[in-house]
Amino acid sequence: MALRELVGGLTDSSSVKRVFGAPIEKDGVLVIPVANIRGAFGGGEGAPSAADSTRLSGWGGGGAWSATPAGTYVMKNGEMSWIPAVDANRSILLGCLTGIISLLVLRSIVRTIVKRG
Repeated sequence: MALRELVGGLTDSSSVKRVFGAPIEKDGVLVIPVANIRGAFGGGEGAPSAADSTRLSGWGGGGAWSATPAGTYVMKNGEMSWIPAVDANRSILLGCLTGIISLLVLRSIVRTIVKRG
């Protein structure tokens, strides 16, 4: 498989169809799901072969894609609205980090007050 074929496959898989899902209609309400797409690709060629300096010893490449829900567009009664997706895991993590930082700051304040005595 040539490098051009790999890059061509990545271009095909990063189309707008990956971001916007198929519209869903029910009871006069149209919903269009939307996702955040992230991707990365890397590749390289090996060093020249010891036996023949004009020939490379190998090549390789790889890529990764990630998709997370962003929200939905909702069309109801001729009006379009955006409803963002809520990532509960991110919210919980942010709450925990805020609590830990608050406790560390409080501990520092108490130690300072105790030293000044």
